[in-house]
Amino acid sequence: MAHPDSSPPPRHPHWLGRSLLWLPWVLGLVGGIYALGRFTADIPVAYADAPSHFKYGSTGGERESGFPYWIWKVLPKVCPEHLPGDGYRSIGFTYEPGKDLPIGVSKRFNLGIDRVFLNCAACHASTVRDAPGAAPAVYLGMPAHRLDLKGFETFFFNCAAGPKFRSEFIVPEIEAAAGRLSPLDRYVVYPVAISLMRERLLMLRERFAFAFEQPDWGPGRVDTFNSAKILFNFPMHQLPKKELLGASDFPSIWLQGPRMKRDDGERMELHWDGNNTRTEERNKSAAFGTGTTPPTIDLRAVGRIEQWLLDLTPPVWPYAIDTEKAERGKTLYAATCAACHGASGRDFAGKYVGHVTPIADIATDRARLDSYTYTLAVNQSTLYAGYPHRFQHFRKTHGYANMPLDGLWLRGPYLHNGSVPTVRDLLNPAADRPTRFWRGNDIIDRDRLGFVSDVAAEPDRQYFPFDTTEPGNGNGGHEGAAYGTTLAPEDKDAIVEFLKTF
Repeated sequence: MAHPDSSPPPRHPHWLGRSLLWLPWVLGLVGGIYALGRFTADIPVAYADAPSHFKYGSTGGERESGFPYWIWKVLPKVCPEHLPGDGYRSIGFTYEPGKDLPIGVSKRFNLGIDRVFLNCAACHASTVRDAPGAAPAVYLGMPAHRLDLKGFETFFFNCAAGPKFRSEFIVPEIEAAAGRLSPLDRYVVYPVAISLMRERLLMLRERFAFAFEQPDWGPGRVDTFNSAKILFNFPMHQLPKKELLGASDFPSIWLQGPRMKRDDGERMELHWDGNNTRTEERNKSAAFGTGTTPPTIDLRAVGRIEQWLLDLTPPVWPYAIDTEKAERGKTLYAATCAACHGASGRDFAGKYVGHVTPIADIATDRARLDSYTYTLAVNQSTLYAGYPHRFQHFRKTHGYANMPLDGLWLRGPYLHNGSVPTVRDLLNPAADRPTRFWRGNDIIDRDRLGFVSDVAAEPDRQYFPFDTTEPGNGNGGHEGAAYGTTLAPEDKDAIVEFLKTF
């Protein structure tokens, strides 16, 4: 009989050993599936109706340029010293009631987190108030005359260059706003995102250094094609100074369908200088401003906006019109203006509509014209190489294009560089136009047609002092008998009254 103390030790079941052997593989598989599902997902926030899609839908820019949503959200609290006031509102972004993001900012789940960036509405939607203190009305398709895009860029650049663009400052603000993060997000995802975002912003800050040497753009303006030169790695510090002053106003984008054809059967010449005749290329080019690149652009989303804009009409003038004066103005307009700007706000017929007028004739500030060069046009022809929609129609011109005037009441200030505050001022000789005024007000000047421009501030708003003596801001040109500046004052007033019907 065996002694009790000599019994063999207990043996673990074979299945337990095998389970422990497989456990790391199972955990790795589960983790891999989670990582694959989270970090490869690419899901834009979708909107059923076209106006909401325009205001908040993605163009694909978040894939390449998107900011992590929660970093975007808390950064004004981390770096308030780099903003003029309360958050993104202080640089002209518009928030609708109940919306978490401002108009013109879209969201997409990409690389494991929600990311946000600008879309088309950032530059092509804005507000109008009837009076100080009145609720603003949002109009889609009008120029974003209150958005300080350079201020937006400067905020991110300066914050990234400062001491607080670090996890120890940003992550606590995220948790204060979003609640406690998971260990993965707190110790891995957001620290990595913050580091990558900082490095990217500092790189762009160096590349865009030329912009800090320009006069301030002010709200409603952008230097479109000098930014494009960055994309092509132009040596900005070696370019002639006359190329580096291209700031001009955001355009309106209504009624794109009628802009596809002019009286002679050809396409209208688009952009301020008429450097392209294809709305499709113009739109894809503009999408670069929303952070897209040829591999990342969401063509379906952009195409949806294109279709909607074909027939989008501007809102009608909401105030009283002196019909008798407007009728007299119609006759004067037909004789003086219609050949270049169309018969009305819906009828774009006119011998010179959509044609470029040589700079020697129009004589407006030439900085925007000089900023767009033949070399840039050649480089743009390489965009989308290998795709069916490769760019083919960009070209260098030698003047500015004659535009239809639909929705003119929402398009102030006027001329390509926004150097004339009202239409009535534009009908005066250049010597009689204001040399200094304030941009960014959204109250309509009902008499002179434009936005109120003689108010420097309201209790909760500061407006931008625009100086027409600064390089690139000249308010000359578009004057003489052919442009109506020699008409009698009462005739000019009548034309203004008629233009309210556009």
